[in-house]
Amino acid sequence: MGESIGLIGIGLVGTALAENLVAAGFDVGGFARSTASRDALSRCGGRAVPSARGVGEMAERVILSLPDSSAVEDVVLGPEGLLAGTSRVRLILDTTTGDPERTEALAARLAGRGIHLLDAPISGSSQQIRERQGVFLIGGERDVYERSLDLIGPLADRYYFLGGSGSGARAKLATNLILGLNRLVLAEGLVFAERLGLDLEAFLALLKVTPAYSCAVDVKGQKMLRGDFSPQSKIAQHHKDLRIILDYAERLGQDLPLTRVHETILARGMAVGEGDLDTSAVIRQLRALRQEGRHVH
Repeated sequence: MGESIGLIGIGLVGTALAENLVAAGFDVGGFARSTASRDALSRCGGRAVPSARGVGEMAERVILSLPDSSAVEDVVLGPEGLLAGTSRVRLILDTTTGDPERTEALAARLAGRGIHLLDAPISGSSQQIRERQGVFLIGGERDVYERSLDLIGPLADRYYFLGGSGSGARAKLATNLILGLNRLVLAEGLVFAERLGLDLEAFLALLKVTPAYSCAVDVKGQKMLRGDFSPQSKIAQHHKDLRIILDYAERLGQDLPLTRVHETILARGMAVGEGDLDTSAVIRQLRALRQEGRHVH
């Protein structure tokens, strides 16, 4: 059995990471609150650990895949967190899409205890991550990053070091802004093509060979056409990301008009109970707006 690696957060992304870690020969011990998540870890060859504290006591290197910065801080510093017991942790690889300034503050606090934090959010859906097609965006100390490539390499074919602590988190926000708008534009274009009476399968094939192409065509196109909204990335999670993006934009004095429209559309989906659907379900709200004869401002 290989090195023990801790994993906290066994949702869509965490499960995909666990599968790749096990396939690479690591001994994966993970903590998640839900029984379903713990069962998912067991099915892929990992083992459930009863608490974050227990993960910290079993592994020197731990990967986090959590909803937001508050969850990260609680898992790391809380009374039953990673550092609560006789912790062995020396490296935390945080794949959470979180607040860059809070990431920096946590990294500085951990450094005082001899623990390194790499912010390493991943661009890509859980399915892309499962296929090692996600892209790691990494911030932190370069030498720590280089020493961690034996852990990062089995998880993705592509990974980029972007600078000091918080750089990965900042890059993920900017990347998610563009990614989300590409997805929204695809949905809007498909609804428009549908109204024009075009065959959507033929139209989608056309998009792949025209300058209108984006990766969203491959990743979300068929899901939109088939109405398959089983989650690979959730509306609620991307809505959370957009709130962070808009907060930073306001502080920087930059208007993001397209992102504001996107946030409004996702909020509509959340309001009607679609938060746990795949982000491709944004097409449902665009169709609903058409049927209602409404506009988004």
